[in-house]
Formats: sequence, structure tokens, C-alpha cells
Amino acid sequence: MLNRFLDRYCRFLELVISVALAVMVVLVFGNVVMRYAFNSGITLSEELSRWLFVWVTFLGAIVAMKDGAHLGSDTIVSKLSVRWQKIFFVIGHGLMLFVCWLLFKGSLDQTIINWDSTSAVMEASMGIFYACGMVLAVSGALILVDHLLRLMRGELADSELIGVRESEEEPIDVPAPLK
Repeated sequence: MLNRFLDRYCRFLELVISVALAVMVVLVFGNVVMRYAFNSGITLSEELSRWLFVWVTFLGAIVAMKDGAHLGSDTIVSKLSVRWQKIFFVIGHGLMLFVCWLLFKGSLDQTIINWDSTSAVMEASMGIFYACGMVLAVSGALILVDHLLRLMRGELADSELIGVRESEEEPIDVPAPLK
């Protein structure tokens, strides 16, 4: 159930990322044309593009985490028995959950501190800018918990115990090869 929710959620995030990228391209390209052709510009172009870029980066990290597309090294873990791979899988996910907590706490603190501050051009709350860390932390924690639940229920294949890619060239739609 959680896995299906996360699949739909990530598809929605992919749509949001696509729209944000399209808006960024239009804003930046339009601003360049306005500056060179008409000696003017779109005032909020730079600031909004920067905000969208940060949000796209954080949302993209969520989608990449769900797809297992983050790069990493599995040199040692891939040589271990399946039992030890499962042990290190749980330890690694526990540590990542702790990092998600740290990211959430830090982002929450920054969001609260900056909630009453507004951006220079858009005059939007700077808390919105820092809230992307909370979205990543909660979403990442859900993905990690889903992996741990699937492991405990026996639904996680042995090939999924090593969830990193050695190269950007490896496809993300197939499990990482066991070595």
C-alpha cells in the first residue's frame, strides 16, 4: 500500500518538476531576450528561477531515491552473504532515517526563523524556500520505511539489497547487478 502511494506520489513529483523546469526555461530565456532586444527584463525571473531550481533539486532527489538512481559504492557489501547484506541494509537505512531527521529538524528551524522574512522581489515568505528540506526529509523517510517494511515482509528481492549504481550509465529500471 505504501509502495503504491509512493509510486503515485513520485509520478506527481515528476509532473511538478517538468512544469517547474518549463517555467524556468521560459523565464530565463524570456529575460535574456528582453534584456538584449528591448533593454528591459522580467523582474522576478532571476529570483523565481532560483527558487524553482532549489525545489526541483530537492524533489528530484526524492524521485531518484524511490527509483534507486543515486550513485554509490557497493564494493564491500556486494561481497557479503545475503544475511549480512540484510544486516547492513537495515543499518544503512537506520542511518539514513537519522539523516532525514536531522534534515527535517534543520529545515523546520530555518523555515520558522525565516517565515516572517520576505524575498526581495517576489515578497514571498522565505520560509517557503527552506520548506523544501522538510518535504525531502519526510518523503525520503517514507521511502526508507517502505524499504524496511518490504524487507521485513520478505517482499524485497536479494538484488534490491544493494540499492546503488556504480555508474550513471547503468539503467535504473533493473536491479543493480550482484558482484
